[in-house]
Amino acid sequence: MYTRVVPNAKAAVLLSIIKQKVRSGTTINSDGWTSYDGLVDMGYRKHYRVHHSKNEFVRGRAHVNGIENFWGLAKVRLAKYRGMHPQTFNLHLKECEFRFNHRNTDFYRAILTLFSEKKERM
Repeated sequence: MYTRVVPNAKAAVLLSIIKQKVRSGTTINSDGWTSYDGLVDMGYRKHYRVHHSKNEFVRGRAHVNGIENFWGLAKVRLAKYRGMHPQTFNLHLKECEFRFNHRNTDFYRAILTLFSEKKERM
């Protein structure tokens, strides 16, 4: 999972980020947002879409359940704050990203390891 606050959801912005973060030749699943047009022309192997506007949420093996799962968890976590300053939103979002990407990690052991590594460097 990679998150980033963007100025807008136009193709130039989104395709640039995708090009930076996703290897060429990858198969991409997305929703029907028109800003994703042109991914195959950029060198991605295949681009499968599901069209939520047509009440479609899966087509064969194509779905966006991973991102839907992330946002479901992130919204619950962020709602606890009952709002936040716009300047700190990105930090909270990155925390959600980290937690999602490391959801199978034992945080207690990871923190102990980080502290012991830092102590050894001192």
